[in-house]
Amino acid sequence: MTSLADLAELVRAPAALSVPGDLVAGAAAAGVLGPRTAGLAGASVLLYWAGMAANDWADRGLDAEERPERPIPSGRITPAAAAGVAAGLTAAGLGLAAAVGGRRAAAVALPLAATIWGYDLAAKNTAAGPAVMAACRGLDVLLGASPGRPVRALPAALTVAAHTWTVTALSRREVSGADAALPRRTLAGTALVALAATTLPRRATPTPAPHPRAAEPSPRPLAAEPSPRPLAGMVAAALPVGLAGWYVARYGGAQARVAAEPTAGRVRAAVGAGITGLPSLQGALTARAGAGLVGALVALAAPLGGRLARKLSPT
Repeated sequence: MTSLADLAELVRAPAALSVPGDLVAGAAAAGVLGPRTAGLAGASVLLYWAGMAANDWADRGLDAEERPERPIPSGRITPAAAAGVAAGLTAAGLGLAAAVGGRRAAAVALPLAATIWGYDLAAKNTAAGPAVMAACRGLDVLLGASPGRPVRALPAALTVAAHTWTVTALSRREVSGADAALPRRTLAGTALVALAATTLPRRATPTPAPHPRAAEPSPRPLAAEPSPRPLAGMVAAALPVGLAGWYVARYGGAQARVAAEPTAGRVRAAVGAGITGLPSLQGALTARAGAGLVGALVALAAPLGGRLARKLSPT
């Protein structure tokens, strides 16, 4: 009988900690961060888990040779059950997105689900695979921005997509190992991603229109407006840089080790670092958009994901 542990392994449950930050970063960039963001993040997690289950169903033949310990080739979950889990989670994710965000969210969630399935069933083992997976993550960021103007979140979406491209490119060498050139290229991409996360335009705060009576002369001098505290401004400016630096140290360091010794084990470790370390990048993007405290909270998922990955592989 299939256990909850088997299902958790099928959908790589801990890896879903890297998902909510996409929605938060998108919502922060679009200026719509709020309670609805949590519901859309839940929908995205369901779609992510659906993609993981569909991935194992599509790769069941290959996994029988390369990863016989996975739930399907080991016999702990049947192919039909895995397909049913993937379909059910997809339906649940789309339904939740529509219930929380209405037509605007559904208009992003539908192509996101289609892209996930397209990657698993067709694009994964082709040259287009990394680009298609990058599109999945980019759409995930835009789903968070869907209650507002998603175009405002496009720079953040492209940044997360670029990170995802590097992780996916590495993941194609998890079994065979890589040549030193691949991790060097992805490491250069990681550096550019971190730079982008710290230099994206900050979301402008709308200035309220003056009250009509503000133009009338005042019978007494008005007190000067207190200027923002310098320390608070310094922290707000430093936080995205610090979180992006953490991202580079964690994921970039793993890639540097692959470049030094490009074995399959080190490639898998770098892919895991790219998945579990993504919240630090999402946190940097969120903080850059002006939501520093929320960005810091998002980044905390990175060490938590790393700990869980020691018990259940995210790859």
